[in-house]
Amino acid sequence: MSWKWEYAFGAEEAARRAPADFLAQVERKADELVRAAEALHLHGRAHQGIDPEGADVIVPGGMFRYQIVVRSERVYVVQLTYLGF
Repeated sequence: MSWKWEYAFGAEEAARRAPADFLAQVERKADELVRAAEALHLHGRAHQGIDPEGADVIVPGGMFRYQIVVRSERVYVVQLTYLGF
């Protein structure tokens, strides 16, 4: 299994209604988060500790909240907030 990101919970539904340029920014940042998580947690499937805290990321047009689940080698985008700026 390799590291990936995906929408979770209501974020998937919100992504269906969000503008494409905003989603492109979210996806670019999520890709960066995946690369960072993969570098930090080289043996993700064998991880024994607790998962790191999630955080908010501000992008042009709004923000999103993510959560890393190390044993699943996933970065989940759990909330999208489009503000239109």
